[in-house]
Amino acid sequence: MTHPDNPQDPGNPQDPPHSRSLQHPASAPDPATTAPPSGTTDGPGARDTSRRTGSGFGRVLVLVYGIFAISATARASVQLLRDWHEAPVAYGLSALAAVVYVVATIALARGSATSRTVAWTAVGVELVGVLAVGAWSLLDPATFPEPTVWSGFGVGYGFVPLVLPVVGLTWLWRTRPPQNSTSRPKDTA
Repeated sequence: MTHPDNPQDPGNPQDPPHSRSLQHPASAPDPATTAPPSGTTDGPGARDTSRRTGSGFGRVLVLVYGIFAISATARASVQLLRDWHEAPVAYGLSALAAVVYVVATIALARGSATSRTVAWTAVGVELVGVLAVGAWSLLDPATFPEPTVWSGFGVGYGFVPLVLPVVGLTWLWRTRPPQNSTSRPKDTA
């Protein structure tokens, strides 16, 4: 149906909604000139760039980190309040692990650009902590009369503390935003 003032405009907004759905096929947007939806790229094998760290598999990852954050915080709180004098190094490292898990959980769940940076840092610190404390606890067991979350590379937790940061870093890598081609310096030669 055309508008009387403009016979070339079949989809005039003043027309009733039911008549706008009957637009002439020539007035439909051309897919070749229409930009793709935000967060996608053209071409075969294109990666959806709108993936957030807390969506899809990331939800499971955030859940596991959340469980570790709660359990490590509870464990460290009890150890520090009740038995600090028995194993101050081990219990202090348990508190550090709790903080790292809390920060990683929140950063992975949020997924903003700043949160991604915080998540990379927290999960990286977690991996270094698991490896360092795991090795230290095996090389000098006297320093660890009581285990931490990271003692023996997380043996008390089925080695999940050793695997979790590797999975976390892999997920951050896989959901990274695409490189902006305009930010690369141009070759002047």
